[in-house]
Amino acid sequence: MIVVQVEGVKKHFGPEPVLDGVTFDVRPGQRIGLAGPNGAGKTTLLQILAGREDADAGAVQFHPSVRTGYLEQQPIFEPGRTLWDEAHAALDDLLAMQREALAVAEALGANGDPAEHDRLAARYDHLQQELQRHDAYNLEYKVERVLDGLGFRRESFRQPIDSLSGGEQNRVMLAKLLLAEPDLMLLDEPSNHLDIEATEWLENFLTASSAAMLLVSHDRYFLDKVTNHTLELFRGTVDSYVGNFSAYWQQKDERLLVQRRTYEKQQLEIAKTEDFIRRNAYGQKHAQAEDRRKKLARIEPVTAPREIVLPPMRFPAATRSGDIVLRVEGLAKGYDRRLFDDVNFDILRGQRWGLLGPNGCGKTTLLKCMLGQVPADAGRVVIGQGVAVGYFDQQLAGLDEQKPVVDAIRPDRKDFVEQQRRDLLARFGLTGDTALQNVGKLSGGERCRAALARLAATDANFLVLDEPTNHLDLWARDALEKALAEFDGTVLFVSHDRYFVDRVADHLLVVEKDRVRIVEGNYQAYQRLLHGLVEPDPAATRKPSPAAHSHKPSSGGKKASGSHKSGESSHKPKANARKPGAAAPRPVHGSQGPAGESQPQPSRNQRRFPFRKVADLEADIAEKEAKLQDLHALLAQPETHRDGARARQLKATIEREKEALRDLYEHWEEATELNW
Repeated sequence: MIVVQVEGVKKHFGPEPVLDGVTFDVRPGQRIGLAGPNGAGKTTLLQILAGREDADAGAVQFHPSVRTGYLEQQPIFEPGRTLWDEAHAALDDLLAMQREALAVAEALGANGDPAEHDRLAARYDHLQQELQRHDAYNLEYKVERVLDGLGFRRESFRQPIDSLSGGEQNRVMLAKLLLAEPDLMLLDEPSNHLDIEATEWLENFLTASSAAMLLVSHDRYFLDKVTNHTLELFRGTVDSYVGNFSAYWQQKDERLLVQRRTYEKQQLEIAKTEDFIRRNAYGQKHAQAEDRRKKLARIEPVTAPREIVLPPMRFPAATRSGDIVLRVEGLAKGYDRRLFDDVNFDILRGQRWGLLGPNGCGKTTLLKCMLGQVPADAGRVVIGQGVAVGYFDQQLAGLDEQKPVVDAIRPDRKDFVEQQRRDLLARFGLTGDTALQNVGKLSGGERCRAALARLAATDANFLVLDEPTNHLDLWARDALEKALAEFDGTVLFVSHDRYFVDRVADHLLVVEKDRVRIVEGNYQAYQRLLHGLVEPDPAATRKPSPAAHSHKPSSGGKKASGSHKSGESSHKPKANARKPGAAAPRPVHGSQGPAGESQPQPSRNQRRFPFRKVADLEADIAEKEAKLQDLHALLAQPETHRDGARARQLKATIEREKEALRDLYEHWEEATELNW
């Protein structure tokens, strides 16, 4: 059985075709990811399949029994209905089936004709099977389950639908589609407006569904979890790949390698043949040249490699800042409810921090408190010496829509000639006439890349990005990840893109219901921690008491998290402590306490170790670490393993050196706190 068959579909919106002979079919159980760069025509293809657009040519044939559901991007609701009413309306077909089953049962009891009785009994059995298959006797539970899973609070179930935000209304449309349980789901960016928790719930729901699916998404984790087949839409046609996004990405590289070799080989042969013809057209080898000309005319040209080129994003080299780039102490903020309280951490030079949390938890508010754009209720934020902050606003408010792109990216008070600006835009994939268009005429993806180019133009060494992957396609996201990985400054970002978080972050700040958790590592490390595969450190999640802050200048960074990377000692020197010669951080706002009072000075505790200079201790630590590295290298040699006594002796020596190194770490910690 074929659910839907697409044959030679074409669609024009201008002189160049958007779809130029698209051909494929969808079979039961297939969950197909539709991949392609922005502007390739993915949404247009879905709208043609859903009957919202007419194709200029070609055919789309559905199996007669197939029910199709399309995720609307522009929801329209009847006035006066509540969230519950609208979600429940998706079950009208099942409710009608229940009413029909009841009517058939009553007719069975009143009918005495054997033939009619058999017909009604068969119909009743069919209706009961369908009702049981769709779990139609638990409709209230089904609605609650889907609304809960998509992140709606129970108190909002009776809220008028027109009072919901645009993002919430889009989630209502997704809930209706999931509740309707069509045989074929056409999903255009279903994870938009969902936080990570709701996205993971949706992944599990779709994976467990028996429906066939054709979906568009820029969430690579989502594609990997849900899809089992991939169609690449590019240059108006589709290529088919077996497997999820990761399988497609790998197979694409393999195909490109073959296509490049085949194309280059043919081009080389054509060039040699043309050269021979040109040199011998009128000489003694005229007959051979004429023969080769005929053969050349009969050659079937190999098409150029079907390659989607990444925009070559790159940020300029960052100037050196102080060791501590950002220090947060006791930060708290709330409106009608408390968003976060007593947040403490340090961001060190070169680190890349990701800020995660569910919708409405206060991530953007926390970010703006750190930047001084929103006043905190308590605590203070200190920016380090020599730190130049560059901010990417998810609303792209920094771009003037009335200006040409080449002028809109120019920072204030910077000598930045037009050619330099055009070169910068080219690095972010904006070339030719696009650079001369007004910002307001750009697509969402182009505006996002223009905003990233403007961020690069500021020459910041601390990049703060709020949802930078919004509107970017898969290839642009990959390019941005590489650009941030190569950037030698410091990065703090908010993102719901788990794949992006995984590839960029080395620290996470996770806003949870009643705490802010600090995690050393990327998204996978956080998942291992949540699933109990890593022993959690209590210091990473507990809320510090006010007394704790009165005895320490800061409890941020690694000191606040209390966690450490695998294989490192828990007594490793705290990277957030300021070393001699390091510039002291400067406050940007709230340099005094919440009430304007001076912060208490750290108390001088009794020493455990004799007084030594921090620099001397650091030299000893470096020497001890180098010695341990040499011992480990010696232990790894094959000849060492062949000598059991030698191996045991080396292991004992390594343990002694580790113990000495731990003492040095503790001595270093004491010296950094008490040597003032």
